[in-house]
Amino acid sequence: MNEMTKITTLKDWETDQEVRWCPGCGDYAILKAVQRTMPDLGVRPEDTLFISGIGCSSRFPYYMETYGFHTIHGRAPAVATGAKLANPDLDVWIITGDGDALSIGGNHTMHLLRRNLDCQIMLFNNEIYGLTKGQYSPTSRVGTNTPSTPYGSVDRPASPCAFALGSGARFIARGIDVHKDLTNVLKAAHTHKGAAFIEIFQNCIVYNKDVFEEFAAKKTAASTQLLLADGEPMLFEKGEKGITLDRETLSLKVVDVVDGDWQAANVIVHDVTNRSVAHMLIEMPFGEFPMAIGVLYDDPRPTFEGAVVEQNAQAAEGKKADLQALLNKGQTWTVTEDGPEL
Repeated sequence: MNEMTKITTLKDWETDQEVRWCPGCGDYAILKAVQRTMPDLGVRPEDTLFISGIGCSSRFPYYMETYGFHTIHGRAPAVATGAKLANPDLDVWIITGDGDALSIGGNHTMHLLRRNLDCQIMLFNNEIYGLTKGQYSPTSRVGTNTPSTPYGSVDRPASPCAFALGSGARFIARGIDVHKDLTNVLKAAHTHKGAAFIEIFQNCIVYNKDVFEEFAAKKTAASTQLLLADGEPMLFEKGEKGITLDRETLSLKVVDVVDGDWQAANVIVHDVTNRSVAHMLIEMPFGEFPMAIGVLYDDPRPTFEGAVVEQNAQAAEGKKADLQALLNKGQTWTVTEDGPEL
């Protein structure tokens, strides 16, 4: 099957289940973006698996006409790993939230990324625990007032993309729930062979409303968003500003672009394989810089399940695999009426 060949329509990916999120929740927009994207990927529902943990976002598998598994808190990566090893041909998507993936599930997320399982991880980041009624999460900002931090959170928030990069992820991207470019990010993630990590800024209208409004609002997007495209200069503010590398401090800085001459301003051309620049883009403090949106890093390497399949094939080459012999290898005991015998 050639990639990007449409063999389904949006209706083929919609279930008959009532979608149950709070009215106005950003999850609705993400769900629709995924359902719109799937026909363009040239894949079939019967070859697709959505796996989630616990949280508002984790209802997602109910609303996709595919195989689905609503697992337990933080364990979606472990279940996804088992499914992919059992059937490497499955197209696996993991749906998780900032609490599910980075708190109780942080260890599982890290190992999935470093192993490089071929799957797409969509982390819905609303900087709050929505399902359990508004407690602060690992990504909540300092000072966030919640039922569990009535005087304001004193925790330093985790950066999902920095966490992913530090865990060895080879594909890292950012999107916004209602952003029209989210479908392009999803397509790029699916094209990547290996673990593709996507942080999606998602508005929790009840417990953390408009927390991303400073850069997500359409009216200010031109000046607050840096829309990345591989091979294109890093420009924003309608091309009047750009991002360059200060070679003395080895850090990024904002420069003015005069008459559209971005080369004269030494604006960086985005290279998705440059891990060092990706790290700097992830760490850019918003306010001093725009928010980097799109594919930040994309540099594939061999996948975990591919290595396992190859190793198993080599082990079985030239001889019949004997599971019983493997189990009996080494010391064994026989249990008798007089007790175990070596």
